[in-house]
Amino acid sequence: MARILIIEDEARIASFVAKGLRAEGHQSVIADDGPAGLDLVLTDDFDLVVLDIGLPGMDGFEVLDQMRNQGSRVPVIVLTARDSVTDTVSALEGGADDYMSKPFRFAELLARVRLRLRQANEKPAARDDVLEAGGVRLDLRTRTAFANGSEVELSAREFTLLEIFLLNPGQVLSREQLLDHVWGYDFDPASNVVDVYVGYLRKKLGASTISTVRGMGYRFNA
Repeated sequence: MARILIIEDEARIASFVAKGLRAEGHQSVIADDGPAGLDLVLTDDFDLVVLDIGLPGMDGFEVLDQMRNQGSRVPVIVLTARDSVTDTVSALEGGADDYMSKPFRFAELLARVRLRLRQANEKPAARDDVLEAGGVRLDLRTRTAFANGSEVELSAREFTLLEIFLLNPGQVLSREQLLDHVWGYDFDPASNVVDVYVGYLRKKLGASTISTVRGMGYRFNA
């Protein structure tokens, strides 16, 4: 059983989601505005958050930003009526793990909830707060990165991608592995999103930090 926080101001939708999750054996808690939701997620113990964007008091983007800035790593599924590419990118760059547009089918939401919970449970229960290899240092507690002693500013996705590389230094990781771990949902097989973000990291960390292994993927050079 998982504890899931639903931050949603539309009572009908919140009740619908909570009822469905309870039927699956999960415990659901509802917050109907941004400040209340942020306070709960930072002071209580949840396994997953379903977060609306259009919230009173503090919108979902700000809630998500505050969560990540204050060290919360709980998986977040953004659930919103906004479906523009800009909003999708903003949510994912802000640290969301998944994104669904209203109206939605509960079966699809449930599938995504199961995926996020499974991936969270697959992560090591305990690990060092600091990862370091090849002159790059990543502090998971403060979410800061350093290259050759100098702090480097990273977006949420860049940080997560670098974390995966530093957890597997010297190993070749396929594009599919990186998509699954960093973005967590299916992209068009022709998507070049991994290549683009590897390019971002190379610019910030050094061109030789990450090698391309032709036909296989990428390797972080330890």
